[in-house]
Amino acid sequence: GGTLAGITRHLGHLTDLGVNAIYLTPIFAADTNHRYDTTDYYRLDPRLGTDRDFDVFLAGCHERGIRVVLDAVFHHCGWGHWAFQDVVRNGPASAYADWFRIDSYPVRAEPTPTYATCSGCWYLPKLNVDNPELRAHLFGAVRQWTARGVDGWRLDVPYMMDNPGFWEQFRGVVREVNPEAYIVAEVWDFAGDWATATTSDAAMNYQLRAALLAFLVDRRTGADAFAADAARIANGVGDGADHMLNLLASHDTARLRTTCGGEPALSHLAVGLLLALRGIPMLYYGDEVGMTGFNDPECRATMPWHSSDWDQQTLAQVQQLVRIRRGSIALRRGSELVTPVTDDIVRVERRHPEQCVVVYGNRAATPATVTLTSGACDLLTRQHLPAGPLHLPGRGIRFLELVGES
Repeated sequence: GGTLAGITRHLGHLTDLGVNAIYLTPIFAADTNHRYDTTDYYRLDPRLGTDRDFDVFLAGCHERGIRVVLDAVFHHCGWGHWAFQDVVRNGPASAYADWFRIDSYPVRAEPTPTYATCSGCWYLPKLNVDNPELRAHLFGAVRQWTARGVDGWRLDVPYMMDNPGFWEQFRGVVREVNPEAYIVAEVWDFAGDWATATTSDAAMNYQLRAALLAFLVDRRTGADAFAADAARIANGVGDGADHMLNLLASHDTARLRTTCGGEPALSHLAVGLLLALRGIPMLYYGDEVGMTGFNDPECRATMPWHSSDWDQQTLAQVQQLVRIRRGSIALRRGSELVTPVTDDIVRVERRHPEQCVVVYGNRAATPATVTLTSGACDLLTRQHLPAGPLHLPGRGIRFLELVGES
């Protein structure tokens, strides 16, 4: 569901939320509504709208200071892609036979595909990116969309690509058109190889998501283990940590509220810690209003646009947290030190030459007290707090700017 014109109509909601970038899952022509089965990389899926709708959407985003990131699905295409259908019809005589990994002819999907696929899915034939003509075709599409004003790309399953040089070339093509474009890789495991600015600037930080949920939701780890996990993940990507795309949910996971057992306070705590940590925080559409849903397809439901369906308290809390993040140079650019206070309480310190912010998160359902060693300003209430005991609500989080420290 949804169209580009529909997003354009609701850009005000994103501006009010504090969003300054949108990552869209695939928008190219395809046979399914998820569009990971591309049929034409040069054409917008007509179900999303017209070329004019795309240009109006892009202009509306840029007018509001919102960047747009597209999904680069170049490991595979769809069964209905025109080149693959030519191979289906003409077999080895097709001019595009070498664009794919064909095991035997005739090409058929059942009972077992006679061609390489993405994860065994019959309608996702794998592309042979070793073929120079195919590369030229794909990179031509990349140039076209980047030149139209796109600000970045998310690489779909880049780790499945046989040819490691493909993504380096891809980056060169993108940067040739837009030297400031952001490139982020979908990576579920160790991401250090994807944060070196040779193939991509950073990766989707699924490892951090796993660490946060293990601490907050599953309670398989305590604050000491979470602190160690956060340090290990940050050290693994080095300077790329500032560019990592930190997330709690996506189109490939259950929604945050569902993961948190339907508990709004725990969801709020999770978002708060996400915004406290080093990297670029990403919110999955609808999580800011309390949408629920298990993994695909439930997590991909259409955004509800009737405010009567929203959890207004959650929306207000997310808006507050984003305002704190955007208003703090330390939270956006500072160094990071994560330490345990108790098994249930974690402390995140973000230090910048202009500011030092300390964040306390309490996963326990019961209130707790920690000790402030210096005066501080509560970034939510703007209240001055003296050194001494600090109250932490159950499932609570506090953002504090240390007074006189930077």
